Amino acid sequence: MKGLLSLLLVEAATVWAASYEPRSLTEDMLQGKEKGPREAVKGEAPGASLDDHFNPPRAHQRKSDDKWDGKISGKSVNVLWVEEGQDRLSGIGEYEMRFKTVEPSSLGVDNVTQYSGYLDNNLSGQHLFFWFFESRSDPDYDPVILWLNGGPGCSSMTSLFMEMGPARVAKDLTLTRNPHSWNSKASIIFLDQPVNVGFSYGESGAFNTQSASKDVFAFLTLFFKQFPQYAIQDFHIAGESYAGHYIPVYASDILKQKSDIKLNSHPIRPWPAEMAGTVLSWISLPANLWRPPFHNARKKSSAAMTSPQTLLLALRVPASVRTLSSARMPRPGRSIYDIRGRCEDPENLCYPILGWIAKYLNQRHVQEAIGAEVSHFEGCNKQISSQFFSQGDYNQPFHRKIPGILKHINVLVYAGDADYICNWLGVKAWTEALWWLGRPIFRHKRLSVVYNSVNKWPLGRVKYYKGLAFLQVFKAGHRVPYDQPENALDFFNRWLAGEWTP
Repeated sequence: MKGLLSLLLVEAATVWAASYEPRSLTEDMLQGKEKGPREAVKGEAPGASLDDHFNPPRAHQRKSDDKWDGKISGKSVNVLWVEEGQDRLSGIGEYEMRFKTVEPSSLGVDNVTQYSGYLDNNLSGQHLFFWFFESRSDPDYDPVILWLNGGPGCSSMTSLFMEMGPARVAKDLTLTRNPHSWNSKASIIFLDQPVNVGFSYGESGAFNTQSASKDVFAFLTLFFKQFPQYAIQDFHIAGESYAGHYIPVYASDILKQKSDIKLNSHPIRPWPAEMAGTVLSWISLPANLWRPPFHNARKKSSAAMTSPQTLLLALRVPASVRTLSSARMPRPGRSIYDIRGRCEDPENLCYPILGWIAKYLNQRHVQEAIGAEVSHFEGCNKQISSQFFSQGDYNQPFHRKIPGILKHINVLVYAGDADYICNWLGVKAWTEALWWLGRPIFRHKRLSVVYNSVNKWPLGRVKYYKGLAFLQVFKAGHRVPYDQPENALDFFNRWLAGEWTP
């Protein structure tokens, strides 16, 4: 792979999040070890219901190998993985990737080369689904993008059919070509992660962001091994909402494997960072509204999570934080994702199109065409969100990884100016508060207006310095490419071309 170019996170991690210090039982949970909360609580509190916090296995039917075009094993890849917080090295021999070619005419999503399939962890029984679309322009030279949705627990298939993907789903479940798809000048991988999101499934799931990181690393390693024609292109990671929490961890781990591990006296460089970029922004706008209940609950949570006997109490604490915090939120019927309008569909995060997407993807012929092994698709798995919240992932200070990332790659942080839940003012404040070498100059720079390169209309306002850029997008809510598809593609392509970088 030619270069890890960018981490595109569309709503980044909260600047106010206090450092969380896991102890005893939860230390294992936060490190992603399989034996943890469910087993411990079952032993200490038989009959306790934990379904609100842990994912029961999803109904699925694994397809036989002859239904796939091929399979690649992690045992065939000479790569090592450094466990977070440990000196232990491991390979990715437990993983394999199954894949198939999606015939463009079968669904009419796009007429480009497409692949779909699963990353399988044969030890844990976990399976991540992906769908790849080649660039419409020049796939032999255009960059490759990994797209991740947030939540936590929301499927990247929703962005595929709603935001920057090749087609959009209509109410009658027909497809319309998206002329502003991000695969106009880039190849895109849409990955459903962590486990049990979208078409992904498993007997046990990732407990938190850190435990999901190796899955993503293994997937990228096997994907580029199987398809070396894309491995020579520049590489970017993009995502929105809670993906701003995921991506600093994933990027940091990818860079760590590149720089810290050597094999036969040669650096292992699966993603050498010749240049790079990142888009970041999951900073909660109403941070001041959350602080009082959050800090009180954090004290209770830390005290309660020291033993299995008190774990059930700890699991109730995050819910109380949500209740107290939401009570302070304004309730005029407007969407927290776009304050310009009312919440049209509360069942689908205020976006009716999310319901249409789920219906489209639950059609048997669609699932057959892409090899989906989960029969019931959900846009967002609320149990995963509850699970991550219960285990303290929300308040992990992953923003502290950004200064280290900036030493290797560029970072773009953007936010729509009509987004309430991940407000641009909070995102801007997060970038200005970040401790890194360029902070003294970056934080005092003024925002300057950016114009669409085609129609010359104002697109937003930007400021940048030494690899870090912040972009406020005009007339856009939480899902910027949905509200401003033309402008989103414009700034995306300009970022890939090196604009707003040193």
